[in-house]
Amino acid sequence: MSTPNSLDGLLEKANAYLAPELVSQIVAAFEFGALAHAGQTRKAGGAYIWHPVAVAEILAEIQLDHESLIAAILHDVIEDTPYTKQDIIDRFGESVAEIIDGVTKLGKIAFDTPQEAQAESFRKMMLAMSRDIRVILIKLADRLHNMRTLGVMRPEKQRRIAHETLDIYAPIAARLGINAIRIELEDLGFKALYPKRYATLEFAVKKARGNRKEIIEQISDAIQTRIHQEGFKSQVVGREKHLYSLYKKMKKKKLSFEEVLDIFAFRVIVENADDCYRMLGLVHSLYKPLPGKFKDYIAIPKPNGYQSLHTLLFGPYGVHIEVQIRSEMMHEVSEHGIAAHWQYKQTESNTQPSAVDVRAQEWVRNLLEIQQSAGNSLDFLENVKIDLFPDVIYIFTPQGEIVTLPKNSTAVDFAYAVHTNLGHACVGCRIDRQLMPLRTLLESGQTVEIIKSKETQPNPTWLNFVTTAKARSQIRHFLKNQHSRSATDLGQRLLTKAMRVHNMAYSGLSDELIARLVNELKLKDWNQLLEEIGLGQRMAGLVAKQIHDALLGKDDHIPNISDANGQHQPLAISGTEGLVVNYANCCHPIPGDDIIGFISSGKGLVIHRRECKNVKHYQNQPEKWLDVDWDPNSEELFAVEIQIETKNQRGALALIASEIANTKTDIERVRSEDKDETYSLMNFVVSVRNRDHLDELLRHLRRIPIIDKADRVENLDH
Repeated sequence: MSTPNSLDGLLEKANAYLAPELVSQIVAAFEFGALAHAGQTRKAGGAYIWHPVAVAEILAEIQLDHESLIAAILHDVIEDTPYTKQDIIDRFGESVAEIIDGVTKLGKIAFDTPQEAQAESFRKMMLAMSRDIRVILIKLADRLHNMRTLGVMRPEKQRRIAHETLDIYAPIAARLGINAIRIELEDLGFKALYPKRYATLEFAVKKARGNRKEIIEQISDAIQTRIHQEGFKSQVVGREKHLYSLYKKMKKKKLSFEEVLDIFAFRVIVENADDCYRMLGLVHSLYKPLPGKFKDYIAIPKPNGYQSLHTLLFGPYGVHIEVQIRSEMMHEVSEHGIAAHWQYKQTESNTQPSAVDVRAQEWVRNLLEIQQSAGNSLDFLENVKIDLFPDVIYIFTPQGEIVTLPKNSTAVDFAYAVHTNLGHACVGCRIDRQLMPLRTLLESGQTVEIIKSKETQPNPTWLNFVTTAKARSQIRHFLKNQHSRSATDLGQRLLTKAMRVHNMAYSGLSDELIARLVNELKLKDWNQLLEEIGLGQRMAGLVAKQIHDALLGKDDHIPNISDANGQHQPLAISGTEGLVVNYANCCHPIPGDDIIGFISSGKGLVIHRRECKNVKHYQNQPEKWLDVDWDPNSEELFAVEIQIETKNQRGALALIASEIANTKTDIERVRSEDKDETYSLMNFVVSVRNRDHLDELLRHLRRIPIIDKADRVENLDH
């Protein structure tokens, strides 16, 4: 479809549903836009103004309100002409100006990569959509017209735009239920990305259409005759899958073209929901249904508000017939989604928001939550892409409410979908009253109950199995904040210890001195300094020296402060310091071991055993070593590796794992290899409280008849 070169098409569509005074405002917007874009042309040819007019005409086809049509005509004015947002407000009102501002791309900000620019532009668009969802409707229409005129672009640019369309814009149209726009975006994107595949499939469909015509007419006549006999008011139409849908199905299910076209599809449109179920009984009496192939999207709509009954039937000549049954209103929603009940329409300005509107707003709220917890624009775009491809399942809460989730979701995804705090606090779940692991994949129709605890918090390993964007972004956000808090706490402890060397007390720091240091070091605030110390990005000793110099001057004598035993007080390690105190995997230190701390940039404080081989490697960096000791009151569990030499026999691994469990010791990892024909070596990483607990475990294992040796794995400098 080419770009129009007159207003006639837009005005004809607008006059069909808008009052004359509103249509006159659209004409005024055209005159303003034509003046603003005077002298500008498009690569496709013709004056630039005809592009925004074409965008407005697409929106008039789905009967959007007059403000949307005005904003569509003027959507490039702020970005591409000397006119400002205030000029738009003065002439057409603040609402129109806000929509245009949301549609406007980020053209004036420099980014390191095109991906960052695209991601930030997309984030801005999503945030503008949260204020007024008409922003995304105009953006979709703008993208659709650009796709219609894509042929004038260079081939590589065509492919880039087509990729973006299929990855982002078509899924957004699907998420908002606007199938008329989604289908055209997908087919145009498919054509630009894979022109040869598109042409081959298009030719095959045209050829097959002639061969199938007689069967389609026969089935349609049979359904129409039965409907007439029963006195229904309805219409029956044959339905063809669009090319991109056929291509995806062939690719996903590895089907030939003939196998995909084996299904004859029909749509029956009736007056109301009650008639849908009566019509279902009628078609089931005409042709036998295939067991397990009936879907009721009226009782349980899709996430975008789509409603229909779907059934698959045995037809004549052994063919399969797919029938969709829906009311006229459901059909309108299926084609135009949120635009079908648009709450800004003049005719519906006083009505309650429809179920489609409510679902769209829920999605927008979910996007806002993802945005607030995303680290940057690229994270946000990645998470939204996850959210845009839901093959959905329907899960019940214990109260009988339905939660819609993407396929392959887990109990953790379910918990976050119900409420963020429930996700943070979940420790277990019951699926259909059975205790199950949190990583269990859910299936439609299951009832899930989340077991929660105030003492728990998100586990980093959850990121390995969660599916939904909300769960992923909220877990990352929590862990990032926890990491920051842990680093700040450790930084304060390290600085407090370093200041004692200079005969100063951390508690004695005045607000004035803190503000002065923050300014001198060009920091955002004091917590940033503590966090950087905790992460090993600044040395606590150097910061303490800066504080000393700021207070007393560089030449002041620094006494060597010691405790009552004449030794520097070591930093106590309890195991509860969070993610910024790490225990070296080379030597697995546990309470009871003689330990030392190494400050590693980005990792924080890494604890080694003093006799660990790797300690020797870092001897040329004495300023990064720190005296540490175990907190005697620690009740935490620590990982340690043990190696067992056992006789080869069936079930040896299961026996040993069972014996370890009997000592109330958890196994984190296990590795096994043959030593020779008679013996195997098994390495277990287990969780213990301290050396006494480890010694008790080893003594227990050495008493097992098939075990010859059981020792701690050492990485020591002997």
